Order: sequence, then C-alpha cells, then structure tokens
Amino acid sequence: MANSSGLFSPSVPSLRGRIKPSIGVIGSGIWSPQRISKRVVCSGTIEGSEKISSSQSRLPRLVSKGCKLVGCGSALPSLQISNDDLAKIVDTSDEWISVRTGIRNRRVITGKDSLISLSAEAASKALQMAGVDPDDLDLVLMCTSTPEDLFGSAPQVQKALGCKSNPLAYDITAACSGFVLGLVSAACHIRGGGFKNVLVIGADTLSRYVDWTDRGTCILFGDAAGAVVVQACDIEDDGLFSFDVNSDGEGGRHLNASIKDNEVDHAVGTNGSVLDFPPKRRVNFSCVHMNGKEVFRFAVKCVPQSIESALEKAGLSGSSIDWLLLHQANQRIIDSVASRLEIPPERIISNLANYGNTSAASIPLALDEAVRSGKVKSGHTIATAGFGAGLTWGSAIIRWG
Repeated sequence: MANSSGLFSPSVPSLRGRIKPSIGVIGSGIWSPQRISKRVVCSGTIEGSEKISSSQSRLPRLVSKGCKLVGCGSALPSLQISNDDLAKIVDTSDEWISVRTGIRNRRVITGKDSLISLSAEAASKALQMAGVDPDDLDLVLMCTSTPEDLFGSAPQVQKALGCKSNPLAYDITAACSGFVLGLVSAACHIRGGGFKNVLVIGADTLSRYVDWTDRGTCILFGDAAGAVVVQACDIEDDGLFSFDVNSDGEGGRHLNASIKDNEVDHAVGTNGSVLDFPPKRRVNFSCVHMNGKEVFRFAVKCVPQSIESALEKAGLSGSSIDWLLLHQANQRIIDSVASRLEIPPERIISNLANYGNTSAASIPLALDEAVRSGKVKSGHTIATAGFGAGLTWGSAIIRWG
C-alpha cells in the first residue's frame, strides 16, 4: 500500500483479518519532506484485531523515499529540413514560419532511422551519464504517441539496450505531455513500489503522421528522442518537488490524429447480419489535425496556471527557480507563459528554432542540450511543463542532479 510521498515497509506481519485502509492525500503532487506530515494522513481498521497481539496489529510504517534525475541523453535523425526546403513543397517561406512559430529547422526520420533506434541511442547516453548499467534498470517508461507496434515499443527499446534482467517496460501515450507524465510515473514507482532505477524516454516520429501539403501543420513538427534516468535517493535529496497534471477530453477536437473512416459499408442485412464483414480495409490513422488558434489559447491559459499550482505545492515562487523549460511547441507560447510567470528571457531554455515540435521528446531533448552545454548545473531548480493532444497538460518542479 503506497502513496505519492513514500512507501510502506514490506515487512508486514501475516494477518488473517482484512485491512481497510483510509488514506487521504490533499491535492495532487509531491511535497518537500518538511511538508509531507501536513499533507498525508493514514489510518486503518483491522477486522478481528482483538485476536492479534499488539506487536502484530501495528500498521506498516511510512518510509519516505525521494527520487532524483541523474542522467540524460538525446538522439536525432540525420536528415535536416529547413524552412526553405518546406517552401519548395508548400506555399510558405522562412520568414512566415519563423515569425509565427520561432522554428527554422527540424529533423525527420529516413529509412535508416526508427523510433526504437533513436530511443535506444538517447537512453544509452542517459545511462552512461548516470553510471547505471542497463541490467540495473527496474523500469523503462516509453513516452510516445507514435509507437512502431500497436502494442507499444517499450519492450523493444529494452531489448535494444540489452537488458538481461527483463525489467518492466511499457508505453505512456500522452503526446506532448507524455514526458512530464513519465516523470510523475517514475516517481510513483520509486516512492510507492521500491524501484531504484527508472529510465524515462520521450520520443516521437510525428513526421509519419503529418500532411506535408498542409502548411498549417507540416511546418511545426520534427522527430527526436530524449531520455533521463530517475533514481531513488534519501528523502533529503529528493529532486521532484511537486507536480500538477490535468486533461480535458472536450478539447481533443482541437488537436488529434483519429482513426480514418475506411468507408466500409456496415449496413445490416434483412436477416440481421452485418454486410461486408469482416472489413476489407485496414484501420488507418488520419494525419495530424490541429486548430492552431484554439491550441494557442489553451496553452497560454492552462500552462501558467499549472506551473503556479506546482510551485505553490512545492512552497516556491517563480523567482526561486533557475530555469523555465516548456514543451517546445511555439516560441510565442513559451514567451507568453514566461511573461505571465514573470520569468526573464535569460532563464528560459529553448531549442525550438533548431528542431521544431518533437512532441514527447522536446523537454528531454532541450534538457540534455542544456546540461551538456553547462547551462543547467547540478542543484538547479527547473519548472517544466508539457501540453498538447488529449487535451492534456502537466507541470513538474524538479532539481537537476
């Protein structure tokens, strides 16, 4: 039995009676250790407790466990597509794209690239930086909305890394919010499941789902992979201070890649049977559809609110963070959110101009570049947020190293 700020000791006496726990957690997120006792209340009743000795009837104690980010890595396709390249196939220009989005180049996978190969490369770099062997991994979280298999790509990345210990590996599908949700999930596994080393990968290859004749969407997206290693630590060294996560299915109509209508006639025959069954055509997904104006409005409203909520839970102010790292969707969104939070330009991490919107990969890709360039140093506090299809959005206040 676990909660977001720790785990119960596994050394539980065998009880014939059933335990009916009542656990209340105020709000959502994870708080610093000095505030945990004010936020988590645990109680329980045991049926048949009169037959159990006082030593046996004690509920397992709460063990506080922290988690920290100890390694990062990224990988990119070799093919670079500039705004001028796009101007040759759609009615656009470098100026039109860069002024409206801040994007000048993006990377696109070719025949020799794959989601799995990019993910494995990014993961290997993160593991190397962290000094963690693949066989020491307890969990691989693959945050992607473009898997190479309907049933997920995480196990294939685990295989590519050569993990002989068979750690659990599964996909998280939340598009541009995926990496933040991966961080939160990693923390929950560490705090509540006793995991030690969790690999969180953010990777997407949206170029496969873009209509390259639609200048409203094809100018935005690129392909990439990024990864971090999240490691268990003492609660005093905890590096995930708080989080705030949300979704709104009503807004999904503004950004989606839904299943196409295959135009199969499913009319019912006179005898009640279904005609043309089984379907003769395979199920396909449509290209990315986006209502840019509505997505922009959603992002500039909800993202600052989410970050403010996470900061409040962490007991921090905007002035106390070292860096703002948002999902790299549009430079105007990044600037608007920073203005709302009163964060100056010199404290914004952005590599949007070089890579475009790489969906779940954008945050770990930008983080890896910032760490390896020396911009982000051990001990720096980062406010990060992802937002996009679903609609989903989430933020986390983290410390690097």
